[in-house]
Amino acid sequence: MFIDHDSADPVIPDEVDLVVEVAEMMSVFAAQRLVRVDRMRRQALADAAVRGRVLTEVVERGVRLELAAALRITEHAAGDLLGFAEAMVHDYPAVLASLERARMTERHAQILVAAVNELEPELRGQVLGPGLALAEAEPVGTFRRKLRSLIDTVRSATLTERYAHAVTKRRIAVEPDQDGMGWLHLYAPMVAIHAVHSRATAMATTVTAADENDTRTLDQARADVLLDLLIEGTVAAHPEQARGIRATVFVTVPVLALLHDTDTERAAAGIDPAVVEGVGPIPLPLAKELTGGAAGWTRVLTHPETGMVLSVGRDQYRPPAALQKLVKWRADRCMAPGCGIPATRCDIDHHIDWAHGGRTALTNLGPLCQGHHTVKHHTDWTIERVPGTGGAIRWTSPTGREYLVQPERAVPVFRSMDSNGAPF
Repeated sequence: MFIDHDSADPVIPDEVDLVVEVAEMMSVFAAQRLVRVDRMRRQALADAAVRGRVLTEVVERGVRLELAAALRITEHAAGDLLGFAEAMVHDYPAVLASLERARMTERHAQILVAAVNELEPELRGQVLGPGLALAEAEPVGTFRRKLRSLIDTVRSATLTERYAHAVTKRRIAVEPDQDGMGWLHLYAPMVAIHAVHSRATAMATTVTAADENDTRTLDQARADVLLDLLIEGTVAAHPEQARGIRATVFVTVPVLALLHDTDTERAAAGIDPAVVEGVGPIPLPLAKELTGGAAGWTRVLTHPETGMVLSVGRDQYRPPAALQKLVKWRADRCMAPGCGIPATRCDIDHHIDWAHGGRTALTNLGPLCQGHHTVKHHTDWTIERVPGTGGAIRWTSPTGREYLVQPERAVPVFRSMDSNGAPF
């Protein structure tokens, strides 16, 4: 039973409380298991040394076999568990302590350790602290995405050189599958792949909408469109309105970044890298090319004095195109707790419904994927904007629990002032 010390009445836990309690116990037990797995490994190595066995690799193979047999898992899984336990106990004790206190789940810890281990040693300290804070605050999906963004930003000083090397490895490969099917893998710059997917989605949507008898799913139509384009080039069989479709991708460039010649100089000046929606940081030379007028790109130069369309009030329900783009750019993702669906694939939701007097304004709009849009309108979940936060919204569950969702990018809060300088 939970006791509220500010009240004489006991607080009876509901079903969600009970689930959360068990989940927290699982985190504590997971931490204990890691400590004991590492102790088992070290004890086995110490015993082997006493007996004069110096073949550490062979001893560890024996430990892996015994752990796999005891836990009824594969030796590969046992090896992963041993490596994870060693890293947590000896390299990342702060992460282990957080897991022991149930401030994160074991999955958060696995993602964090794996990501930090991949970094150059001199960069790990810049990621571990902020990454730990994210792990303790965010759902797994959001945490994974924000951690990747953090790592990309930390490594962005060398992005140009690494990108130049990586792009030389671009290639395609064919992988056969069953039933006469197969996979065509394309390894290429993520910016280009993102644009290809965007164009294929737009064309597939247009093609299927033009024929009411077309029963293909979006995935099926998207695959067919790509095959048509690769085999036929410009496809006469496509409706006219689908032939001119090109990719639309958002690239966000801090305007002061354009004053520097290299990513190294930009990073030294403390300026964030250019970012492509759904992709992450891109090299500064590529950013300059795109902001210079490349077709098919929506360019957003971030600056505190940038003018923007903020509201059309009650004059129209549907936001104008510029406002839709700004709403989606600000959020980057669906604004439901933990959802990772890109904003470009979401509906624009009026937080206060239009039918209930809601305004078509930046302060009342946010992207929701189709599933969460349905949840918002047809269940007892509610959402409300948090004034003064630049776009955060608070979700309240049917059990009364609250979840704060922050947009990916902050937009300055603008207030109207009267002639005397007072807000109104």
